[in-house]
Amino acid sequence: MLQFPLGLLRLSSLLDGLSFIILLYFAIYEKRILGDETAVRIPGMVHGVIFTIFLILLYFTMEKRRWPIKRAAIVFICSLIPFAPFFLEPSLKNEQNRSHDSD
Repeated sequence: MLQFPLGLLRLSSLLDGLSFIILLYFAIYEKRILGDETAVRIPGMVHGVIFTIFLILLYFTMEKRRWPIKRAAIVFICSLIPFAPFFLEPSLKNEQNRSHDSD
């Protein structure tokens, strides 16, 4: 799974999806319901770093695999929707497996 760049993109996509859900928890429950104004500081920073790494890997994957803009846009949009990266994962895994079969 950790092959550059698609395998790392898959991993970063899943981590980004998980960190986004955790960030939403802290933003909705801890900050809004419990009133802790500092609740999103650390989860937000962690998510921001993971999201930045994801974007860099998306660029490298797009370049190396010669993805059309539409494919890259779908992957990017999935990173903005909660739980969408988990539904995108089988598609990325199949693409990675197909590239192994052709090697």
